[in-house]
Amino acid sequence: MSYSTLISVEQLRALQQQGAPLMVFDCSYDLSDVAAGRTQYEAAHIPGARYADLNDDLSSFQPERAASAGRHPLPLREDFEATLRQWGFSNQTQAVVYDRNGCNYCGRLWWMLKWLGHDAVAVLDGGLQAWQAAGYATETGPAAPASGVGNFTARPSLVELVATETVAQNVPDGDLTLIDARGPARYRGDTEPLDPIAGHIPGAINRPFSDNLGADGHFKSADVLKAELAALLPHNAHKKNVVYCGSGVSAVGTLLAMELAGLPRPALYAGSWSAWSNTPGLPVEQG
Repeated sequence: MSYSTLISVEQLRALQQQGAPLMVFDCSYDLSDVAAGRTQYEAAHIPGARYADLNDDLSSFQPERAASAGRHPLPLREDFEATLRQWGFSNQTQAVVYDRNGCNYCGRLWWMLKWLGHDAVAVLDGGLQAWQAAGYATETGPAAPASGVGNFTARPSLVELVATETVAQNVPDGDLTLIDARGPARYRGDTEPLDPIAGHIPGAINRPFSDNLGADGHFKSADVLKAELAALLPHNAHKKNVVYCGSGVSAVGTLLAMELAGLPRPALYAGSWSAWSNTPGLPVEQG
């Protein structure tokens, strides 16, 4: 059995005990302290987990080697394919991703594996906190070296990536339903700590990624998510849904929540507000 959306800590533990082809990735991160995620990983992580760094592994800051714009540009598909092979990853591997940040960062790797056509990847529901709360052991220190080069081969993408140009072309006619996954204050334009302009893409609606989780840090049930999203999107059901955030990372949590609710998988505008607000001439809405 493979997992492609969420996996519970009990299910992950069972996979470990079965010895099935499995790789676990810790994607913990802190935008204000780029070294903090690796430090946290080395202090405690799920046994056997590898650390996947948002900047070093899941982004490309060389314009000629980037597949998107914005603050955290995606690497080219072929470059990430090479990274997976270096990690020892194969097409038969079940991937499990987690963080300790409310699924703020691990969704990036979940989406990137789907982008390379690998469906057997799941987010650990509740993250590291759920693993520890269940009483399961953690380990310390850096990751062990890969046991060998993997044979992973990219396949046709399972997700849709849209660029700034596509969003800009469709905004005037309202052909897209844009869902902004940032917090309400940044969406309204009350504050903007990272980008040069405050506000949101005209016509976008706000669904903060944190609203997808309950107080226990787990994703809300499919029924609850479906009801909440139906109240948000009833008049837009015929349009293509596109999610974005600040730099295309935390938006994946809302993308995953929509899938859990039984909605069609939305496209990701990976450049997000960081690309939009840095492109001259594009309109901005506030309030």
